Amino acid sequence: MNALDRLTGDAQTFIDKVWASSVHVHRTDPGLGESVLSLADVDHLLTETAIRTPAVRVAHDGSVLAESRFTRGGSLAGKPLTGLVDPVKLMQLHDAGATIVLQGLQRYWTPVSDLVAELELELGHPCQANAYLTPPGAQGFAVHSDSHDVFVMQTHGTKLWEIHGEGGPGELLLEPGVVAYLPTGTPHAARAQQAVSLHLTIGINQLTWRHLLSRLIDEVIADVPDEHLPAGYLADPDLLSAELAERLAAVADDVRRLDAPAATRAQAEQFLSGRPPRVAGALLDREALARGLSADTVLRRRAGHPCEVVPDGESLRLLLGDRVLRVPARLREAVDVVASTPRLAPRDLPLDPESALVLCRRLVREGLLEVGR
Repeated sequence: MNALDRLTGDAQTFIDKVWASSVHVHRTDPGLGESVLSLADVDHLLTETAIRTPAVRVAHDGSVLAESRFTRGGSLAGKPLTGLVDPVKLMQLHDAGATIVLQGLQRYWTPVSDLVAELELELGHPCQANAYLTPPGAQGFAVHSDSHDVFVMQTHGTKLWEIHGEGGPGELLLEPGVVAYLPTGTPHAARAQQAVSLHLTIGINQLTWRHLLSRLIDEVIADVPDEHLPAGYLADPDLLSAELAERLAAVADDVRRLDAPAATRAQAEQFLSGRPPRVAGALLDREALARGLSADTVLRRRAGHPCEVVPDGESLRLLLGDRVLRVPARLREAVDVVASTPRLAPRDLPLDPESALVLCRRLVREGLLEVGR
């Protein structure tokens, strides 16, 4: 089951009927949230690691607290460190009713990173994840709205949400197993109930038509000469208007000549080769390579990694998420097997045994495949 199905139950129905249109509530596996980010996970991050700001911020009664309220200094190898979270100060603020926010979790917590990476590939939009730990009965933020769509997944405790829509405010109780989707600009606030509340929000930083068209038009006008406007146009606007009309017509002609299919392919390729690196386990994979692969070694596609194959003359360009890898075009059939198979062994590839091992070793080093563990 893909990431969007896990969050919404039916990805296609969600995209067709709900995407960017209304609040949507779905009941899913109650264990999903805890498997992605549990209360114990948050405890570990806040009290046992050297987590630093801005990965953590704190809000109390609608205000974001100064970092000095919950951080301390330190040193490493004789060099100063700033913004280290002080767990004692942090817990004292939490005891007093403050909400602790873990920001950008997709950058440093693997289960969240996996979910976000898969969701990005399904939606075609960049995503980010924050978590909110709120004491019983407390509310971290007043009614507000976000500049992006969000999925909200309760992972521990319950939280009562006040959501404002066209029909006025309504209430929604989130508990583990309930996921809500809030479109951009939906006013909302939330209060923890009898127990400490932990919820995860996945923000969707939408790529818009304006973004795409602006980029394409910027490329067109980059060829317009950067010459001075004629002197004297303030007193005689005709000095400017006639030539401006000609230049606008030329730009319009260039825009009409843009190749929409080619621009679409370029947009997709840019996204599929510009994601953050995802190489968790790379050291262990190299150790496994040093021991040697066999024809029966189990290999897996790394979670959240695309493998789009783009023919390019005598080679293939493989879009792997954070990079583009070139391989000979004669490997097309074998690469198609890798791209379509979550779990495989070198013997599954339509190549001679040695060529299969060479290709698999390279794809392990490039981070697309990982050695079964």
